[in-house]
Amino acid sequence: MIAAVLSSSPSMQESPLNGVTVIAMEQAVAVPFATRQLADLGARVIKIERPEGGDFARAYDTTVQGLASHFVWLNRSKESLTLDLKRPEARDVLARLLARADVFVQNLGPGAADRLGLRTEDLRAAHPRLIVCSLSGYGSTGPYAAKKAYDLLVQSEAGLVSITGTPAAPSKVGLSIADIAGGMYAYSGVLTALLQRHRTGQGTALEVSLFEALGEWMGYAMYYTMGGTAPGRTGASHATIAPYGPYRTRDGQVIFGIQTSREWTAFVTRVLRRPELADDERFRSNQLRVQHREAMDAEIDKVFAPLSMEEAVSLLDAAQIASARLNSVEQFIGHPQLAARDSWRQVSSPNGPLPALVPPVRMEDIEPVMGAIPALGEHSGAILEELGFDAATIERWKQEGVI
Repeated sequence: MIAAVLSSSPSMQESPLNGVTVIAMEQAVAVPFATRQLADLGARVIKIERPEGGDFARAYDTTVQGLASHFVWLNRSKESLTLDLKRPEARDVLARLLARADVFVQNLGPGAADRLGLRTEDLRAAHPRLIVCSLSGYGSTGPYAAKKAYDLLVQSEAGLVSITGTPAAPSKVGLSIADIAGGMYAYSGVLTALLQRHRTGQGTALEVSLFEALGEWMGYAMYYTMGGTAPGRTGASHATIAPYGPYRTRDGQVIFGIQTSREWTAFVTRVLRRPELADDERFRSNQLRVQHREAMDAEIDKVFAPLSMEEAVSLLDAAQIASARLNSVEQFIGHPQLAARDSWRQVSSPNGPLPALVPPVRMEDIEPVMGAIPALGEHSGAILEELGFDAATIERWKQEGVI
């Protein structure tokens, strides 16, 4: 299932961000998600961590050969430098790094960067070409600026939990969607800022909040604004399209969706073998099908319940109705589409080689950088030597807890 790391062929081009240095004071998911993608494109990402413990995501679990699963997911190809930034020696090291960097990105707690002397305005004044990206829960202004924010809390504040789940109970999305949304906008924002700097020669400051990032994805805000009501919670079904969701078969569940009148006619004719339902007054439009969802589902269940999942999918495919199997995580890992597209690589880690999916954006003649997951402080000595510190100083700082 897992292919070995592919060596770059002679036709492979240089990584797009080769030569770009990113200093990341990051933790948890959001900024590590952004910087890992920059690293995938060839940027040098130096991850600043606390000497004791480092990024707290390192301690989430020990599932991946003794390593934390989220840390493994988010931190390949990075260099780990430990610094106790309460110490003046460590702050001097950071200052030297920033003087050489292209990008500084951080998602420390509210006010923490300012307390460390890393105010955006000061950094921009000292380093005109530096791109400064700050990611927070709710932004730097407003009544929520100082409020702590975790993924579930932001999902709740943004209204996402209220429309997710079943009629009986709201539910959070099963992955860190607020963190991922914020990380995606930090990533794309940094790329945009690099392009702008290429044109103007000047850096800039970016601010991203998890709340606003997830809010941008809340398309149902317009549904409520213009319709006056929020969509109901419908589990895995679609709130405003029917049929669109899971249906039971003899040995599992199949998901399918109908988007047009033509598809509805093909579905009832070729799959249900009930062509008269195409003109049934309860089902003639999507809005009517949503209103009469229970009756519509009863007609579908009569046909699908006796079928195997494969039989149901075959019927839907023959009628050109979009469908999917309701897979488990295990089934996703072994998915034939991933195997066919050579989507797996191996990355190194302190505890041995680990599987990883290639990034979803595939560029012609570019093999993504998929380097090792760093041990805590693994690169501290090498980076400090690069900055001109001698071996005796580095060893003394290790003993004193500076690094």
